[in-house]
Amino acid sequence: MSPLLLLLLGLLSLIVCVLRGRRRSVRFDSGWFGREDEPPLITGWIPFIGKALEFGRDAHTFLKEHRKTFGDIFTVHIAGKYMTFIMDPFMYPNIIKHGRQLDFHQFSDKVAPSTFGYPPLVNRKLPGLHTEMFRTFQLLQGDNLGPLTESTMGNLMLVFRQDHIGEAPSAERGWLSGSMYEFCNSVMFEATFLTIYGKPASASRHSEMGGLRADFLRFDNMFPLLIAQVPIRLLRQTKASRDKMINYFLPHRMSCWSNTSQFIRRRLELLDQYDSLRDVDKAAHHFAILWASVANTVPVSFWAMYYLVSNPEALEAVRQEILDVLKLSGVDFSSTKDVTLHKDQLDKLIYLESAISESLRLSSASINIRVAQEDFSLRLDGERSVAVRKGDIIALYPQSLHMDPEIYEEPQTFRFDRFIQDGREKTDFYKDGQKLKYYLMPFGSGSTMCPGRYFAINEIKQFLCLLLLYFDLQLEDGETKTTADSSRAGLGILQPTADVRFRYRLRTV
Repeated sequence: MSPLLLLLLGLLSLIVCVLRGRRRSVRFDSGWFGREDEPPLITGWIPFIGKALEFGRDAHTFLKEHRKTFGDIFTVHIAGKYMTFIMDPFMYPNIIKHGRQLDFHQFSDKVAPSTFGYPPLVNRKLPGLHTEMFRTFQLLQGDNLGPLTESTMGNLMLVFRQDHIGEAPSAERGWLSGSMYEFCNSVMFEATFLTIYGKPASASRHSEMGGLRADFLRFDNMFPLLIAQVPIRLLRQTKASRDKMINYFLPHRMSCWSNTSQFIRRRLELLDQYDSLRDVDKAAHHFAILWASVANTVPVSFWAMYYLVSNPEALEAVRQEILDVLKLSGVDFSSTKDVTLHKDQLDKLIYLESAISESLRLSSASINIRVAQEDFSLRLDGERSVAVRKGDIIALYPQSLHMDPEIYEEPQTFRFDRFIQDGREKTDFYKDGQKLKYYLMPFGSGSTMCPGRYFAINEIKQFLCLLLLYFDLQLEDGETKTTADSSRAGLGILQPTADVRFRYRLRTV
């Protein structure tokens, strides 16, 4: 965003704030208390912007430094909002169970429609639609994961076979070079699209996939500004890309696709029940699901692949686990044949799951937010409570516990077996000698946890299984270590600051 635009937004917000007459007793950078029962308030000198620029540069460091000064609870003025951060993980359960006074949907129901281009679901013209659309996420969980897993495996195998494996014997292939993030993006984006939305009428793959991915990337690059509610009309290229993607999901196009998931079929049925919705409104809902399905899954796939390729011993251990599970099922793997891994087999891959959990711990930087529905006293633990004002945001920032050296020894280091103990999943993590209820929170918390998390983890497992089974993998000689880009902190999984060059060749098995 340009400095001029920031200034204009700041001036506009200052005028609005003055007209509305909102006041706090004290607004000093020193963090003095506004009222005796309120948390310290940390503000900036730029109207509206507050501490947004400092927070955006490196949220983890920003919160870590202010925690040293102000303790475990403090309020920060960020882009016109007052966000009270709860930094003590032992207070998380009390925050998460506050359902009536702290609400997540107020924020998401306001931001999502403007970001993705559809009318708000909480609308008297659309009675019951919000509830029914939320219920459709059950079709991504439980017994419904079986058919989705089979479909995903087939689509991943299709993309791998046609784009990377081919029919030539491995001895004739040799080493190929690629960019790791681009590799993950191309495979996961298309396989996910085919699994959820289906295939075109007369082909196994959508011919426009390359252009769709390019438009998605242009939109996603500006996503932080859209979530900050910068009007999309000020971002012309972004709006053009969004419009093109929405048009791809217009009903007359989707009606020609086959093998569409039950999840999308149900959403199509629901949207068709409301005459007030235009075709473009319905299409925008499907575009929103595309973003939710791949925007975080792709970078998790990248980080898991990157950490495993960077740690050959871990890679070999996970590969052997996959081969052992196949062998127990009576399958002798061969790189000349397509392989299928069912959900029950994926569930047995505990070292693979631990490696993915470790990748999530190192790369996730989401903010769990709740909006105060009224002025009230928020109980933090048995002894403490703080005053909260209506409209303020209560925020949990799990990256602070993910990187806590007391909870995770050498937290900056990737340990593929960190979440395994005595051959089973490890769930006991401690701080100050006390067991933590919440120790890994990449998908949110409570009733607002990502409803597609089981589907996403299954997809990532399948991608990594095929990758490790079919290919030898190495980083290119001289390739330097990449780091996470903190500019997207608060929005989910961090992306790498730079792509990574790697080599791969078909294994002889």
